[in-house]
Amino acid sequence: MISKEILRAISTGKVLFGYKMALKKAKEAKAFIISRDCPKKNEIMEAAADKPVYIYKGNNMELGAACGKPFGVSVLTIIDEGKSNIMDIIKG
Repeated sequence: MISKEILRAISTGKVLFGYKMALKKAKEAKAFIISRDCPKKNEIMEAAADKPVYIYKGNNMELGAACGKPFGVSVLTIIDEGKSNIMDIIKG
């Protein structure tokens, strides 16, 4: 379910990849999706402050595959969810 919404958010909204972009754009972000093995998880959680954070059940390679990327993705920063329902899933 979340994988489908991640792809929809990437194709119709604005999503940034990687922890450096997450830290840089934390103020603009609506939410974060972090892989379970992200080495910078604590830094991103601090930067997120009161914004929703979803811990993806897979590792960075699985999150990358869910994004349709041939490489690992440790963090997704949702700036605009587009036509996806990703925010409903993240907020629970």
